[in-house]
Amino acid sequence: MTAPRIRLIAPSGYPHDRDAMQRGVARLQAAGCTVEGLDVLDRVEHRFAGSDAERVADLNRLAIHPALPDIALAIRGGYGATRLLEHIHYGALRERLAGTSTLLVGHSDFTAIQMALYAKCGLVTFGGPMLGPDFGAPQLNGLMWEHFWRAISEPEPVARWQTPSTQELELEGPLWGGNLAMLCSLLGTPYFPRIDGGILFVEDVGEPPFRIERLLYQLHLAGVLDRQRALVLGHFTHCRPHDYDNGYDVAAALAQIGAVARIPVVAGMPFGHEADKFTLPFGVPARLQVVQGQASLCFRGHPRLAATVSPPDPGTLPQIP
Repeated sequence: MTAPRIRLIAPSGYPHDRDAMQRGVARLQAAGCTVEGLDVLDRVEHRFAGSDAERVADLNRLAIHPALPDIALAIRGGYGATRLLEHIHYGALRERLAGTSTLLVGHSDFTAIQMALYAKCGLVTFGGPMLGPDFGAPQLNGLMWEHFWRAISEPEPVARWQTPSTQELELEGPLWGGNLAMLCSLLGTPYFPRIDGGILFVEDVGEPPFRIERLLYQLHLAGVLDRQRALVLGHFTHCRPHDYDNGYDVAAALAQIGAVARIPVVAGMPFGHEADKFTLPFGVPARLQVVQGQASLCFRGHPRLAATVSPPDPGTLPQIP
């Protein structure tokens, strides 16, 4: 395969699991990639991967770097991206990156940067795997690995999954979304993009069910859901009820939103804080279909690698402790 150049960026939390980071680097190198920016793995300031100035420089440097990487890959999420939004050089990044094949990839806290880049300068980024949690997992997930390379190199990749949703549908619209808490945290700010007729996907981690419902109600009451064509639900990981909830769980919270939302809700998409996840661009045309419990999501118009890659089967990569 053509060897992509990957530059690591650390806009959020510090790399507390160094073994996972080293596994991620080794796996990508074993797959033929060149991995740059390893110095970000040594940065720690409180809970962050360095100072605000250091972390935002990872992004702003892309506007002036003499040789753009193929992929700018977030090392992990956590918290910290929100502190950077006022200091990103949006105009310079748009001028340098628009129309190029440089891909920015991450999820979780990275959602804030995705939203801001799209709202302020129209840049399309990817919700997808990160260095430590995904490429550096003890066991490399085959779905994640295979779809990542297809999503960033093929012109019209398709994501397919089994869904419990019974409503059959076929619709099109701009694809966007990410971490639910991060989406809601930017409502009412200049960094929340106005997207009408979209296919909105959401996921979250560690939020009790009533907070999941409250966050979705915030999107509902703010009119965001009404402006979409569909809501797609990803993973809701470690979102456990309390004793007081008396049996009210995530399924009950999502059922309530399904009852009040005036758009179709499609569940079960592999995306979020679990090993199996698709790689999804933020802000490009997409088509969503549901037929007899089989959902498919096809997208196009996203930035992609200059050459289609054929990554090795994850089972052929060397075992990395």
